[in-house]
Amino acid sequence: MAEWEGEPEESEDLGLWEEGPPREPGAKRKGGPSVPGQVSLAVRIKRYNPDIREGSWWDEFTVNVEPFDRLLDALHVVKWYRDGTLALRRSCAHGVCGSDAMVINGQNALACKVLVRDVVPKVTVEPIRGLPVIKDLVVDMEPFFEGYKKVLPFLVNDQEPPERERRQSPAERARYDDTTKCILCAACTTSCPIYWGDEGYIGPAAIVNAHRFIFDSRDQAGKERLAILAEKSGVFRCRTTFNCTEACPRGIKVTKAIQEVKRAIMFDRL
Repeated sequence: MAEWEGEPEESEDLGLWEEGPPREPGAKRKGGPSVPGQVSLAVRIKRYNPDIREGSWWDEFTVNVEPFDRLLDALHVVKWYRDGTLALRRSCAHGVCGSDAMVINGQNALACKVLVRDVVPKVTVEPIRGLPVIKDLVVDMEPFFEGYKKVLPFLVNDQEPPERERRQSPAERARYDDTTKCILCAACTTSCPIYWGDEGYIGPAAIVNAHRFIFDSRDQAGKERLAILAEKSGVFRCRTTFNCTEACPRGIKVTKAIQEVKRAIMFDRL
């Protein structure tokens, strides 16, 4: 392999890394040069910036990306090269942290799990619904986590710890295995029409995390959690629309878990 000779030429695009001032709605953007194998994707984003105007507006960018890039990569191109004022959350970019949940073409999903090839030539991106929007695609997650904290989402056991781990059979572990997969992305909760209209509803994600401990054989606070979920704002507010199950990026059977918690309350199955 030939060695690199000389200094790399300075690119005229380096200045695009700098974040410019807040852009007014409708401002034109540069499209950028095309690269063989890339596709052109029009990204339509619902924007909100209280420093600019009271209401939200739609902004559109055209970017050149690889078909097997993720939508998150396209949003990075927008933020890094087109408009540095775009606000979004992201972290691991591998569908584990749950940071980049948003409404993509009308459905809740993680931007890091949606491939460009599945949304070309145009995609619409909005913040998840039911939570206050802080800026652009960033929402206030505090109401979501308030519901999560209510169900005591941690192991409760007042017995003296054994010398080794608290043992559990494979069957006991399998009883709640599905609900251990939750990554708290809020995709299920913010897809729920009951949650949109009732600020007091605890929401699917909180119920899923309660389920994870209610049916854990090592836990001793199952009845306490069931009492919390039996309240007016709890599990019986669910109307079984299956939106939550369809929205879950981890494939959790959310509606099934909710029904199991309902039955546990009604028939005292603990």
